[in-house]
Amino acid sequence: MADSALRGQIAACLTELAATASPATVSAYRRDLEALAGFLESQGIHDAGELDAARVRRFLGAERARGLAPRSLARRRAAVSRFAAHLVAQGVLTHNPASLVPAPRQPAHLPTPLDADQLASFLDAPHDDTPLARRDQAMVELFYSSGLRLAELAGADLGDLQPQRVRVTGKGGKPRQVPVGRRARQALAAWLTVRSQLADDDEPALFVGTRGSRLGHRAIQKRLTELARRRGLPEHLHPHRLRHSFASHLLESSQDLRAVQELLGHANLSTTQVYTRLDWQHLAESYDATHPRARRRHDPSPE
Repeated sequence: MADSALRGQIAACLTELAATASPATVSAYRRDLEALAGFLESQGIHDAGELDAARVRRFLGAERARGLAPRSLARRRAAVSRFAAHLVAQGVLTHNPASLVPAPRQPAHLPTPLDADQLASFLDAPHDDTPLARRDQAMVELFYSSGLRLAELAGADLGDLQPQRVRVTGKGGKPRQVPVGRRARQALAAWLTVRSQLADDDEPALFVGTRGSRLGHRAIQKRLTELARRRGLPEHLHPHRLRHSFASHLLESSQDLRAVQELLGHANLSTTQVYTRLDWQHLAESYDATHPRARRRHDPSPE
């Protein structure tokens, strides 16, 4: 990779990003910005001060023609926008050109929530009561009880757990507190009585592995997959599906979209609407029954 003003500007942006973003985000943005650098250099551009909306548009068009999926294109644009915002702050650009380029449209892709009765049978299945079994039971109960993301559960510390709620750090480093249901509290209490058999003395993580340290993302995913296989669940089980099931089941029973939004930690209500697969037929019926200008009149219409 040849040294240039452009490469140095990208390196400075990534260093700044690493102070607040996860390693996975930094790694993804590095790949995106390296792709941008390669495109610009092929055009004879070696300084990001020459970046404009037309070049951003051509870059994304070239990536689309190369076969990049809409989700990957959207992340490419987000990385370019973050880079451009950094350049604006540094006085290299006067405005963010990526803001003038619309994000690629995303196809609707929703995980199917697990059937509530099927999930209850899975959670209630007996286990061998070993420390690992208690830990796994506490994890799946907490995922479903509180709708946590994988990173939120993996990052939870002992000090984050309170009598009836847990404090987590969501996307963008935003903290929130979510309730913990009775069954999850029971499973957590059972796990905490044996946690010391696995955990290192100075380990703060709520969930630890056999080596005594914090359980990683991949290990949690593998444990859920193995648990589903062992308990005969005829469905693929992963953390995001438990989170989606939590949201869907809660919305079906409460119809309180705002509450579900808060519990999921979504910044925008539109995200929750898509995520929870709203029952639009139910909403339409509620609208017809309650809105003053939508209620059907029973008297015959005048001719």
